[in-house]
Order: sequence, then structure tokens, then C-alpha cells
Amino acid sequence: MSSGSGSAISREEVAHLARLSRLALTDDELDQYATQLDSILAHVAQVSEVAADDVPGTAHPAALANVLRPDVEAPCLTTEQALSGAPAVEQDRFAVPQILGEEQ
Repeated sequence: MSSGSGSAISREEVAHLARLSRLALTDDELDQYATQLDSILAHVAQVSEVAADDVPGTAHPAALANVLRPDVEAPCLTTEQALSGAPAVEQDRFAVPQILGEEQ
């Protein structure tokens, strides 16, 4: 960004970003954020220097395999068993109160 005194970002650039973001920052906040942003940008530059040409890109740091169980048929409840504890049943279905004034 700035080509000033070795800093990646200047106080003026932080003030410009604050104006674009419609943030009202005090002089102390401008100095504080300039220092913090400069530190962040320095760390990003340091990480960018890592030789990672032989490291494949990943979406997750740990190798993941399919964690789902196999889809195996198993016995299930009958309609009567499933509805046996229902407070109200209508046409082999759970009967629930109508909501939002829906018409049928």
C-alpha cells in the first residue's frame, strides 16, 4: 500500500479506509489501527514467503473419509406402532392444529 517508512499501511491510509467505511475514528484510534493493520500485513507477508509449492491445496487440514454409515435396510415401525402414542390421529397421520389460517 504505502511506500513510506517501511510500513505496509500508513495512518493516512487507515483514515481513508475509515472514511470509506463511514467510521468516525479518533486520532488515537487511527494510530492504534495503523499499527495493528501494519502488524497483520507483516504477518501475512511472512506467511506468503513459505515455500509451499509441493504442498497440495486442501479444504480441511485433516484427511477425511466418508463418515456415514452404510445404508442398510432394517425393520421399522408399522403405521399403527408409530401412531400409538399420538394424542390425535387422522387418516393414518399425526393430527396437528392448523396454523396461519391455512385452508384445505
